[in-house]
Amino acid sequence: MQTYDRLVTVFGGSGFVGRHIVRALARRGFRIRVAVRRPDLAGHLQPLGMVGQIHAVQANLRYPDSVRQAVAGSEIVINCVGILYETGRQKFDSVQARGAAMVARAAAEAGARLIHLSAIGADAESKSLYARTKAAGEAAVLKEVPDAVILRPSVVFGPEDDFFNRFAGMAQMSPVLPLVGGGETKFQPVFVGDVAQAVMAAVDGQAKPGAVYELGGPAVKSFRELMDFVLATTQRKRLLVPLSFGLARLQAKILQLLPKPLLTEDQVTLLESDNVVGEAAKVEGRTLDGLGIHAQSVEAVVPTYLWRFRRQGQFTAPVG
Repeated sequence: MQTYDRLVTVFGGSGFVGRHIVRALARRGFRIRVAVRRPDLAGHLQPLGMVGQIHAVQANLRYPDSVRQAVAGSEIVINCVGILYETGRQKFDSVQARGAAMVARAAAEAGARLIHLSAIGADAESKSLYARTKAAGEAAVLKEVPDAVILRPSVVFGPEDDFFNRFAGMAQMSPVLPLVGGGETKFQPVFVGDVAQAVMAAVDGQAKPGAVYELGGPAVKSFRELMDFVLATTQRKRLLVPLSFGLARLQAKILQLLPKPLLTEDQVTLLESDNVVGEAAKVEGRTLDGLGIHAQSVEAVVPTYLWRFRRQGQFTAPVG
């Protein structure tokens, strides 16, 4: 019977990016402790590994003792906890700034290596609270664990993503799709599997200690180009309507009141800046290429899961 001697704790391992990291770790023979707020909702992770290889435990970034217990005995700690909007007690500061500091402190006390997932656009001077708390989290991580590896992905795509799936779903119901800021904001979408491989590279020691890596896909695309791609892939004709940042912010005041907001004021602020890999990261090799990872394109992956938004699903006749 195979034994799994090396223990890795993954905070947020039941989420979109986290589950791909857990699967990659399982394939490499690690024992994985998944630290989540609701272990009872993490059962979908069990088939990703062998019997007993993956174990979900309760941990909340607002409670230091639960974090320390989740980290105890781990060789490596991976933090991929993050939120796109605030709800209840889940605030940007408590999750992405103070929460990241708490995980880093626990990792330092346990003598564990730390890999921290942040986001492109993290900036202490940003007008966006999301971006400022991401930057605060990075600073706290490097203060507690100076040799930690920080990974900043652009928009992450994959079968369960909240980007392409969201807009494809909107196109099913709405005759128009809004282009915030005219659709000129640039993105560099990165495949979730490539993000997981970047984490594995850091686990294997291929990443420079204390470095910040920016992860983007092979192509930079505008928001308008991405919406055109969604419509072409789902074979739907919809009107793309440019929406100024000011008008989008007014609409967001209402939309952010929904239980799962379609748009928030902070997200509008984020859209005022491009979300692409910086030149410094490219020059210094702090990218997917620098980690020896060949990035998958949007065109190669997204159609494999957006087909369900076509009128007849997989039975829809191909175009061309």
